[in-house]
Amino acid sequence: MIGDERMKILLMGEYSNVHWTLAEGLRTLGHDVTVLSNGDFFKNYPRDIDLVRKPGKLGGIEYMAKLHFIKPILKDYDVVQLINPMFLELKAERILPVYKYLRRHNRSMFLGAFGMDYYWVYENDTRKPLRYSDFNIGNELRHNADAEKERRDWLGTAKEHLNKVIASDCDGIIAGLYEYQACYEPVFPDKTRFIPFPIKPKDNMKIHDKQPGEKVVLFIGVNRERSEYKGTDIMLRAARRLASDYPERVELRVAENVPFKQYVEMMNGSDAILDQLYSYTPSMNPLEAMSRGIICVGGGEPENYEILGEHELRPIINVEPNERSVYNQLEQLVLHPEKIGDLKRQSVEYIRRHHDYRKVARQYADYYVAKGNL
Repeated sequence: MIGDERMKILLMGEYSNVHWTLAEGLRTLGHDVTVLSNGDFFKNYPRDIDLVRKPGKLGGIEYMAKLHFIKPILKDYDVVQLINPMFLELKAERILPVYKYLRRHNRSMFLGAFGMDYYWVYENDTRKPLRYSDFNIGNELRHNADAEKERRDWLGTAKEHLNKVIASDCDGIIAGLYEYQACYEPVFPDKTRFIPFPIKPKDNMKIHDKQPGEKVVLFIGVNRERSEYKGTDIMLRAARRLASDYPERVELRVAENVPFKQYVEMMNGSDAILDQLYSYTPSMNPLEAMSRGIICVGGGEPENYEILGEHELRPIINVEPNERSVYNQLEQLVLHPEKIGDLKRQSVEYIRRHHDYRKVARQYADYYVAKGNL
């Protein structure tokens, strides 16, 4: 199979709507795409095959039974892409035989470098390719409870073994952010490829400049289990302090552990979203916000623009990983609301240029053909 011929593609697992949005893009190109996932837990993203594990021992038995039942339809795909080495709600040692089954019965296998895995933990703990990350600030390691938990989960465990087997065996590894490429490419230079996350641009976006006396609306989504690890606790503290210092100028909206549909409803109409303090780049939620004309306050390091080849637009308000930087940058936005309209327009254009789900899907399809011997 070459060029623009139709491919049969299975996307397994979900993070922040990456696979469902990619599927929509691939379908516009004429490919036959199936998404199997648990909807990313409480976020409840769309999927074609629902595979959710209910709590308790009985839930585990039902999950294994359903997986066994659907195994016959997980065959004969041109491409199978995994969201992560832990692409099922099973222990790593139980996932490995499933991976081997998928490898035997499909033409090519691709691994997503989209989030937490062994190489993300190990590289940031040892080689430290980033000035700061979820695991280090400069040469100093972070020792918050979440980071320590991830080290225990991934280093010297069955998860590490699973990740190494899949990464070494698969046909290609696709990194969704600069940070993930920085961790995978030195280890797998011949099979790692950066492709931006897919976002559906919003048609006919009308951006209005801030009017005198109009409040600046800040939005932040909080995942209670990941707040300290992702730096949401620090960003929320800075935003609350700002709202207290400028009550006539600032409105703060907080969404805590809500499904994606409700999250979007709460986010709409905001001026800026605060997300992921330790990131170099915006991930799916802030990118979705940017497509709606909402400014991202978070990761906008030079490397983010360089990897995209973007030399004009600078829509992201970049912050350093500390409360003072977040507060100062937000304060400048509040004190200079005349900048908001331009940053919003740049945000919409940035998504159109680099993250349009159809353009991104084309990059994926080309990479599948190039690396999958299709």
